[in-house]
Amino acid sequence: MVDKLAWGILGTGSIARVFAQGLAGSKTGKLVAVGSRSQAAAERFASQWNVAHLHSSYEALLSDSEVDAVYIALPHTLHAEWAIKAAEAGKHILCEKPIGINHAQAMAVIEAAQRHNVFLMEAYMYRCHPQTRRLVELIRSGAIGQVRVIQATFSFQTGNDLEHRLLNNRLGGGGILDVGGYCTSMASLIAGVATGQGVVAPSAFEAVGHVGEASRIDEYAIASLAFPGDIVAQLFTGVQVNGENVVSIFGSEGSMLVPNPWTPNRQSGKSAIILRRNGETEAQEIVIDSDLGLYSYEADTVAAHIEERQAPEMSWQDTLNNMRMLDQWRAALGAVYDLEEPDGPDQELPLHKRPLKVRPGSIMKYGRLPGIDKPISRLVMGVDNQRTWSHAAVMFDDFFERGGNCFDSAYIYGGNGHCEKLLGQWVSKRGVREQVVILDKGAHTPHCNPEALTQQHRESLERLQTDYVDLYMLHRDNPEIPAGEFIDVLNQHYRAGSMRAFGASNWSIARVIEANRWASERGLKGFVAMSNNFSLARMIEPVWAGCIAASDPESRKWLTETGMSLFPWSSQARGFFVGQARSSDVTDAELVRCWHSEDNFRRLERARELVRKYNVLPVTIALAYVLCQPFPTFPLIGPRTLTETGTSFPALTLELSPEEVRWLNLED
Repeated sequence: MVDKLAWGILGTGSIARVFAQGLAGSKTGKLVAVGSRSQAAAERFASQWNVAHLHSSYEALLSDSEVDAVYIALPHTLHAEWAIKAAEAGKHILCEKPIGINHAQAMAVIEAAQRHNVFLMEAYMYRCHPQTRRLVELIRSGAIGQVRVIQATFSFQTGNDLEHRLLNNRLGGGGILDVGGYCTSMASLIAGVATGQGVVAPSAFEAVGHVGEASRIDEYAIASLAFPGDIVAQLFTGVQVNGENVVSIFGSEGSMLVPNPWTPNRQSGKSAIILRRNGETEAQEIVIDSDLGLYSYEADTVAAHIEERQAPEMSWQDTLNNMRMLDQWRAALGAVYDLEEPDGPDQELPLHKRPLKVRPGSIMKYGRLPGIDKPISRLVMGVDNQRTWSHAAVMFDDFFERGGNCFDSAYIYGGNGHCEKLLGQWVSKRGVREQVVILDKGAHTPHCNPEALTQQHRESLERLQTDYVDLYMLHRDNPEIPAGEFIDVLNQHYRAGSMRAFGASNWSIARVIEANRWASERGLKGFVAMSNNFSLARMIEPVWAGCIAASDPESRKWLTETGMSLFPWSSQARGFFVGQARSSDVTDAELVRCWHSEDNFRRLERARELVRKYNVLPVTIALAYVLCQPFPTFPLIGPRTLTETGTSFPALTLELSPEEVRWLNLED
């Protein structure tokens, strides 16, 4: 017994009891502790399962030094919070599905597991059973030829109690989140095996269903998906209608039926897959013997892969892919949880439910700008890739906790001020207005004039829920208007206190000189910063009309001589340094148009040479190039995921020499 993995269970509900029974039959695990919010519930559970350590709080269980791993058996809406706290406590984690109520929460849980170096798996137990392993083997061997159609159902009829977790919006109810994830994860698994692509996302996703007027959750729904390899899938889930609950797979040479795909057997026994080949009158029953129960296999899977920190049965990428599909399914029906709204309950704190603060050991570096009395993080979070409150909150929380405090937004981002509103809601909810630097932009073509600037700036302040922005930038230039007219109106807003400093995005150096000469001659404030394109890769064609780069030798010379601060956009060349860009790969037309050139591929190759020297990613070298210029730079980054944010930060500690900077830019 001393060699067995010591488990603690958070929660004492029905699934906790099922897992405890599975642990009793496990070859690798033993149950040593249980945690509940009720002392009486903990005592009853401990008595039933002969548990040595019982705790009347979840925190106490996570503090138990005898516990190696925890099984999180709580309501859906508590999964992310307690998985993150378990990771912080250094416990390995098996989290009951779903790992969070959306993709953003799943990202946050996985990031916490990575940061604290603990095992994490989402508990789709069917993935660990020999029946699923045999199904994968049959698909891979071509038993039914080329897979063409997948049908998967998991649906049942529950009662009418709107306070029950399955019908309760506040508790993350509904069929999609509770059992629809089995269907999506099975379809993705089969498509991935059939195409040899591993984890595969659908190329198309459409859905219809019924959202209860009283419950406000999806009560039953159907989704149609298309996967690579010309594979299509039809999925059916619900909590208010009984389904057949089988999986059928149709191929070019036959079909397979899995009569009991989700719970083959909770105890040891036999299960079966029915194989029908074209032209054969008799179906073949493929029997799978299992010497353990379903949840015993799940516990043993954790132990088998604990050193790898994730299991191939349900990898982190699998979880993220699956959560994204569930988000798509709910979005198609308009099913939104209160906890996903900025004005919903308990939205003042991050997922871990502690006040927001910079984590110890942050590697962020800071700079200063005239007129702004706060340090400014050298990396700036672009606020243009976030479309929901949940996604924005997770991304912004993480950036802030890493030491980032500067956020770049604009009047036009997201349409109808959506991105400005999300940023304003986050700053207000978190109470961090005096700790963050807001860079906001306005007066974009065709509304690039002093009058539009004033109107947009006032509207932006309302959206941002603030009476000032730290740094305001003109989003485009209008050469038909004298630069001095812009300077005059910007100074009016500066004197009114609605902007601490200002600058210009996509202005030529000649126009910036003109503007600052006007300001100097009249004792006015001038531009303190620019935001033009600047990256290791040369922008061949403008990404958007009216865009200007500042990476040419003359611009760099002027920036160095004047010390003007640059907030470069597309500082990582919009993905040119991510992955394995090749001149022969023209699938991304925008990347080809803007960045493909012989000299840029030479720069990429040199970046790869430094990758081998510094053991970092090419994108890290590219960002370090921008950070290591002889003039102040505050690169704008536009991560869509926490992983993308994480890959940017190592550049802060990579001090390229002036010689390496010149060599990377082919100046040798």
